[in-house]
Amino acid sequence: MTVRTTARPSRRAALLAGAALLAVPVGGCGAAGGPGSSGGTDVVASSYPLAFVVERVAAERIGSGDVALENLVPPGADSHDLELSPQQVAGLGAADLVVHLGGLQPAVDSALAQDPPEHLVDAEHLADLGADPHFWLDPVRMVEVTREVAEELAHVDPDGADSYASAAADLEEDLRALDAEYAEALAGCAGATLVTSHEAFGYLADRYGLEQLGITGIDPHVEPSPARLREVVRTVSGRGVETVFFEAAAGEGVAAALADDLGVRTGVLHPIERVGGDAEDADYLGLMESNLAALRDGLACGA
Repeated sequence: MTVRTTARPSRRAALLAGAALLAVPVGGCGAAGGPGSSGGTDVVASSYPLAFVVERVAAERIGSGDVALENLVPPGADSHDLELSPQQVAGLGAADLVVHLGGLQPAVDSALAQDPPEHLVDAEHLADLGADPHFWLDPVRMVEVTREVAEELAHVDPDGADSYASAAADLEEDLRALDAEYAEALAGCAGATLVTSHEAFGYLADRYGLEQLGITGIDPHVEPSPARLREVVRTVSGRGVETVFFEAAAGEGVAAALADDLGVRTGVLHPIERVGGDAEDADYLGLMESNLAALRDGLACGA
């Protein structure tokens, strides 16, 4: 994780506020007037998981109107295919703080290169972050994001430093508790094969001792080759795989057809990218809990 600088409500209240605040743009470059119009600190996040962290860490200051948060990705939209309006491009450069994952969204990368904001937290440089961008599915990696966001917010808005530090500590506690819950629930699953519609769950698999096998690779839009399908069939048949997981936003598709042919079940995992559409009101923590329930039910491992 790198931070570049060129120049508390109750935890339950913060959680409840988060779902509502992240469901629609709050200030920032997507709102009328753009960054700088709020009179406070304008923060832009380039995807939902990053916006979740900012919202939790800055919950008190958002509630008081001292911070305005904008998530560039509309509710239910795909982070990867994000295109920016001219207003959004200008807004990124004018924002007081941008929280971004370099390499995930080329349009955002280009805008930031052309007009760098004064303060930028870029999660691209998390340790061992490779071609798979879905680091947020490992809650331990989200801890580092939380710390860096709190530190940079305190630089931008010193009056809120104590609030940011306290809220970040609360979120870190929640993330550590989530990690412990996963570790305990999946302790008997070490080495189990996790068959997914596409390879978005590598960091989660690595953290908890699973072996991910995607029907497609990192890019869900690429159709699987016949050779890839044969490999998946051999794996499902030879390792006692009981469930093929697909993503709700993408539909069952090939995963369901494959599961039906092999006589196994399907399950749903959420990559936590397209969030907020179809009346969905769960936040990051709630969706991670749903994923854990699906894994416990679907993996061929101990109870």
